[in-house]
Amino acid sequence: MTESERTLSQHLAAFAVDAATHGVPAEVVTSVGQRTLDVLGLCVAAHRLPTSAAAIGHVLDQGGHEQATIIGEPTRVTAAQAAFANGVLAHSLDYDDTHLPSVLHPSASVVPAALAAAEHAGASGELTVRAIAVGLEVAVRLGMAGYDSELGNSVFFEHGQHATSITGAMGSAVAAAVVYGLDEQGITDVLGLTASMASGVIEANRTGGTVKRLHCGLAAQAGVTAAQLVRRGFTGPPTVLEGRFGFFQAWLHGQFFPEAVTDGLGTEWSVPGIFFKPYPANHFTHTTVDAGRALRERGLTPEQVAEVVVGVAGSTVRTIGEPIEVKRAPETGYQAQFSGPYAFAAGLFGGGGLGTGLDDYSDELAQDPARRALMAKVSVVAHEVCDEIYPFQFPAVVTVTTASGEVLVEEVLANRGGPARPLTDDELATKFRDNVAGRVGDDVAAQVSDDVLALHLAPDLASVLRPLSTITHQGESQ
Repeated sequence: MTESERTLSQHLAAFAVDAATHGVPAEVVTSVGQRTLDVLGLCVAAHRLPTSAAAIGHVLDQGGHEQATIIGEPTRVTAAQAAFANGVLAHSLDYDDTHLPSVLHPSASVVPAALAAAEHAGASGELTVRAIAVGLEVAVRLGMAGYDSELGNSVFFEHGQHATSITGAMGSAVAAAVVYGLDEQGITDVLGLTASMASGVIEANRTGGTVKRLHCGLAAQAGVTAAQLVRRGFTGPPTVLEGRFGFFQAWLHGQFFPEAVTDGLGTEWSVPGIFFKPYPANHFTHTTVDAGRALRERGLTPEQVAEVVVGVAGSTVRTIGEPIEVKRAPETGYQAQFSGPYAFAAGLFGGGGLGTGLDDYSDELAQDPARRALMAKVSVVAHEVCDEIYPFQFPAVVTVTTASGEVLVEEVLANRGGPARPLTDDELATKFRDNVAGRVGDDVAAQVSDDVLALHLAPDLASVLRPLSTITHQGESQ
């Protein structure tokens, strides 16, 4: 079969097999280790949430063969169930990485799927790293196939679809297929099956509910399940992506860009450029947090504020600024994570971690009278400068009018954690330590960090994950 005769799925399958066989660039190996460590830290930290206990309890009720590890749970479960539970944990704090301009969170589904399948299959760390790399690349490229440069936004997002879980399922499937040793035909079939499982509706970002926390878990579970079913003989259509009744027609109504899937595939890697999150909140809010922090450093106090206008890209207003009465008065820490007014308050009041940490998004602080008083003065509007930059960054231009009539402006046009403002190795280590603090001992945290950053050298996954199978459980907060 010539290159021109390949379908999009076949292109991706050939790429995956080549990377699994011949390896990936050194900077991709490094990035995968960092992202895997980030995900594992998030999985530990997410045990504070009642939804995490609910998801894990649901899995444990199912029973089944002991194949893979749920982070923080000594009882091993099936690979698909472990992928589900860890995917839920990884995405639940809204602290997982983001690719731009596709605006999706690839690692929270792909990493749990790959780790679970690799542990089940007894795969080496080297193969697991390669699997994660190709899974992330597939997820990102399918996301970019739905990015309309003229529209300046993801078509998935415009349709109310959660590209994170939709393309994340496809990337998870390829990652699982690689560690299970499937060939090009098998990986093509895996994509064909997973397209019927990929889904995600994003309305909860606007008006509440915790369903979004399930999305990456369901995506990871779908990917592992599809790979296992193909191993048993199920097949899928080779034209599942571009076909008349395929993935892009179903999700994007046929409006897609196939060159985003194939151009530079195997030579130009997106993985190292995926943005890490410095703050545990919706990524659209991060530059508003930074603006609040900068104004705090300039001497502004909450009591001095008379009015605040947060200018952001118009496409993000509906997520972090509408309905404004909800965004000004979040009832829970989870709702606060999607609130532009709260983001400004969090930055101006100051917080932990790398600027704001997990403890800054609690139910108590969301309802704190002083923060509520400040949030009541905050409006979120579309800003022309931000529209010109989005979605390559999520910029903010914040204008504050003080009680004395002074006008202060703070522009933050590039996100911290991305290529323009990367987090240092020390900052990434700080994030991991903060996420596992109080649940894992310092010696265990250090050992896991060393092992995961050298995952490509590990003989298997079991020894790497075993130290995180038991953690200290603390109180639930959200």
